[in-house]
Amino acid sequence: MTDSQESRRSGTATEAETQSETESEPLPDGGVDKSKPLESASAGVNEQFENIRKTRRQRAIGWVVLTVSIVFVTIQGLVATEFFSDRTRFTWSHFAERMGDYFPITTNEIPGLDAGIPFLDVGAYWEFIVSNELIYDPEVGRLIFQFPPYLGDYYAFFFEELGMFTIFGEAGTTLAMGVVGTILGFPLALLFSVLASERVTPFPINLIFRAIMSFIRSIPAIVWALIFVALVGLGAAAATLAIALNTIGNLGRLFVEELEELEQGPIEAMRTTGASKPQVVFFGMLSQVRTSFIAWTLYILEINVRSAVTVGVIGAGGLGAVVATQESRLMFGNMMATLFVIFVLVFIVELFSQRLRARLRSDQEKQSIRELITGFPNRMADSLLR
Repeated sequence: MTDSQESRRSGTATEAETQSETESEPLPDGGVDKSKPLESASAGVNEQFENIRKTRRQRAIGWVVLTVSIVFVTIQGLVATEFFSDRTRFTWSHFAERMGDYFPITTNEIPGLDAGIPFLDVGAYWEFIVSNELIYDPEVGRLIFQFPPYLGDYYAFFFEELGMFTIFGEAGTTLAMGVVGTILGFPLALLFSVLASERVTPFPINLIFRAIMSFIRSIPAIVWALIFVALVGLGAAAATLAIALNTIGNLGRLFVEELEELEQGPIEAMRTTGASKPQVVFFGMLSQVRTSFIAWTLYILEINVRSAVTVGVIGAGGLGAVVATQESRLMFGNMMATLFVIFVLVFIVELFSQRLRARLRSDQEKQSIRELITGFPNRMADSLLR
């Protein structure tokens, strides 16, 4: 090999090393240029990497567009709800003064000092709750909580005074409206859901039942209660009918969704055995969704108890009526005491519903309500230590 050939080869090697160093030179941000294909990889791998980068860019652009759209819609909504209107004024001083009415403060004087410790006047709340029989009716309770017991009073309690709910005062009335409304609405919700399912009723006949349930849901329970006032007068009966009707729309919709998601295998198996359509519905479809149907019904029960408070505001009775009365009298402390009772009632119903649903699920540890309450501090401590 001549000297000139060795010189050209040496120059070519130097250029290749320089190019390699340039390609692997790190970027200012510490990374490397990923836009260039990998020479050591095949064309298919490079194409796959490029597709991944393209997908990531499209996803990032999509998130940016979604975020901008949400911000734009939110601003439009704030304008529509007069948040930026001159008529809307945030009077924080008036709000703070009103909060003082909701949460009355009393002072516990310190002996020997001309000062005291302020704290929430819970006694004022409790006095109003007891005097207005929000959670206990002593006249009804006297029939059962007496010594020595008298069987005639027990009979009167259960069959004449019907005190199972009335013993809890106004809270019992609210609870009764929610419970009875759920019980009355459940059968029709089940019937309408089966008829609205395309697996049972052919299209478009099933749309008739879907439209009926949609019409029921489109009208709030409080408006239905006003409509039923013409039927039974203003009171708890109108509210109960309104809740029952709303149950048909809401619970029926949830049932339909469950029926539409059923596995087709068991249904086809029953059809191949010659089962009739009612048998397929009862033993092939409803048997698969029994647990979820019970869980959804308990969930609707929670909602109905809250709805009973809402419809009570128009004069249907119960805790909602107490809230409306105290608000009209500007007795905001009494109003807050009633709201606390509503919170406790809804929480107890939710706790009861959650425990029942947990027992229906076989993959969770079963705990009684007592274990749930007494074990709450330990579970909270364990969660904080994790």
